[in-house]
Formats: sequence, structure tokens, C-alpha cells
Amino acid sequence: MGIREDWEFRNILHQFTDEAIFGQLDSGAVTLYAGFDPTAKSLHLGNLLQLTSMRRLQLAGNRPIALAGGGTGLIGDPSHKATERQLLSMDELQENVAGIRRQLEKFLDFSSAAGSSQALLLNNADWLTTISLTDFLRDTGKHFTVNQMIAKDSVKSRLDRPDVGISFTEFSYMLLQAHDFLHLYQLHGCTMQLGGSDQWGNITMGAELVRKVAGGTAFGVTSPLLVKSDGTKFGKSESGAMYLDPEMTAPFAMHQFFLNTEDSLVIHLLKSFTFLTHDEINELELATNERAHERLAQRTLANEVVAYVHSREVAQAAEQAGRALFSEAIRGLDEATLMQVMADAPSSTVSRQVVVDGKPLLDLLVECGLATSRGEARRFIDQGGVYLNNVKADRDIVDLSDVLHDRYVVLRRGRRQTHLVVLA
Repeated sequence: MGIREDWEFRNILHQFTDEAIFGQLDSGAVTLYAGFDPTAKSLHLGNLLQLTSMRRLQLAGNRPIALAGGGTGLIGDPSHKATERQLLSMDELQENVAGIRRQLEKFLDFSSAAGSSQALLLNNADWLTTISLTDFLRDTGKHFTVNQMIAKDSVKSRLDRPDVGISFTEFSYMLLQAHDFLHLYQLHGCTMQLGGSDQWGNITMGAELVRKVAGGTAFGVTSPLLVKSDGTKFGKSESGAMYLDPEMTAPFAMHQFFLNTEDSLVIHLLKSFTFLTHDEINELELATNERAHERLAQRTLANEVVAYVHSREVAQAAEQAGRALFSEAIRGLDEATLMQVMADAPSSTVSRQVVVDGKPLLDLLVECGLATSRGEARRFIDQGGVYLNNVKADRDIVDLSDVLHDRYVVLRRGRRQTHLVVLA
């Protein structure tokens, strides 16, 4: 099966400038690039689709260029932004680019062992911050009319809102990205840019600049933007963006994020984010249709994505931690994993001495907000709905024997209402 057919099956093909590119990709003869804006010191799940697509193309023998936007990041991409971006300082950008560089090396093969498909990691600050303004305007700006530029969706949507508008700074972004494409074409033989559908206007301008200046043929391919069934942006949780850096988003949190994927979206994400075969995905789709309660597709998705982003061992640990969340196995978790598991749970602090002396469970439930009164707390206990470290409570006193890692007690009422008690 060719790349186009595979991408159509996986629903990751949205637009392309010329279908001739797919024959070239199938032969493994294309140098392509995708850009990554350093708006944070970590990439996030919104970037993962492009990374996965680049990896697929590299495995097919093509050469990917991962372009960190150290130069364009100084300006800011207006695409799909309702207002102007907050400009970052040079120090912030450099820190973010350094973080992104480390992550990109995990997804693409930059080693010489990859041969002709060896990936390149570049930073457009190396050329965008050295070119003079007059040279840029003469050599790049003269090839585009303002009429063309204001017709692009990224600009038009802002011009349609006179209360917001668009600064000349962000208006010029598409010229910088077009210049990137020309630069990579001339120095590295790059003939294709890959991006999300929101980048279509920028990509086509770059291909046009290659044609006008170098007389070459360049291509653009985009993938659809991933959104949830309610139309909200994919890759966001209640606590914010899901980052690929484990220090910013714990692997357990990422595993839970995918584990909680709705049935209507899970197969689409399996196609987009995993390297499972078509047959394997079709089997998981059948299992979802016939036995949705088993959530086999969700478990597979969570394990595959966390293994890809971090490692298979980390994915297994996250899965084990998830099982421990509602079982007695919570006692066996190390402190760091316990903190990941309880990261979204409310917490409160109590004196160590009162636990040493023996703290009445009724009082603790009321103080933690799991019951409104001692009477209600008693009813919850008698009905079997109160758990102490995931063990059904069968006594009225909490003491040091219940403390995990000499600091914590996990209280739960019912299936979902969990509270972390911290001793001080």
C-alpha cells in the first residue's frame, strides 16, 4: 500500500498541492520539512501528529528536516489565533528551542546509520536573524502582493474583527515561512512542507516562492486539525495542554488522558498516533463496536502513545499506576508515582500528632469535605462507600499504620471522590 492510501485510511491527509508528490514519497526520494514553533519549552500533543507523520515518511526512505522556529518565534504565527501573541524574549526563545531540540531527537533518526534518510535538525534563527531588512523585502517581499496576503484565512479572520486586527509584525509571518521553504530548497534540496491544515496558506506561499525565485517545484501536504467531538481542541485537559516533557505532564496523566478517550474518537486516534497495522486497528474497532465496556482500544491507545513518547517501560508503569488508583495496590506505589496518581485530587493537611494519637475517621471525612456531617459520614461508612487507601473502611480510627510513605493517607468516597491527606 502506498503512502497516500495509508494516510487516507488513517484520516491524516487533508490537502496537497499536487498528487505527484505521493509517487515520489513512495520511492523514498523526498527531503521534507515541518516547523515547530517554540512557544513553550516542550512540544505538546498537538505536535505529535506531525512528528508521527514525519517518522512514517522517514521509515519509507524519505529525509525529514525538523525545523525549530527560533527566528519565526520572534514574530509569532497568527494562524488560528484570535488575538496577537505575547512576544517572547530572546532568552525565553533560546530556552524553548533547546527543550524542543531534545524532544525531536526522540522521534526521528538523526544518526548516520539512517543513511540517505538521516534526519536534520535546524533552527531558522540561523538565517532569519542574519538577513538584512532591505535584502529580505527586495528578495522575498517583492514576490507577493498585499492582495494575496490579506486573502489568507490566517489574516482575513483577524481583519474581519476590527477590534483586534493584526499587526504588521504578525502580518509578515507568512513571508518568513515562505523564505524558510526557499532556503531549505536551495541548501538541502527540500521539496515538501508538511503541516496542519491551518498552515495551508503559509505552505502554498512557500511553494510559490520556490517556483518564482529558483524555478523549482515544491509541494505542500497538510493533515486535518484534531478536535474532540464537542469541537474543542485536542490535546487539552482540564489542567491545560498535554506536554511531551514528563516534567510538565506526568506520563501517568498522559496515559489517563488517552485512557479516557470517548468511543467515537478512539479509533481515529489509534490511526493517527500509532504504528499499528490496518488489520490491528480494524480488530480494535470491531472490539469497540461489540464490547465497548472492555475499553480495549482505549487501553491500547494509551499504552502505545506513552510508549512512543516516553518508553515501553514508562507506559507499563503508568498502566500499573492506573490500576492501583482504585485498588489496594496503591500501597505498593513509590512516592513519585503516588503523587502522579493523586495529582488531580484535592488535598488537605492535618497534624501528624493527631494521627499518632488516632484520628476519628468520621471527623477526617468531614474535614476533607467528603461528608457534610458526622452523621452523613457514618451513613457512608455503614453503606460500604468509604475507602482508606482503597480498602473498604471497617474501623473508626485512622492511625500511623494507615500512612503511606510516612506522609500520606488516601481517602475515597464512592468510585470517584478521592482526597489526599498530607501529614505535617
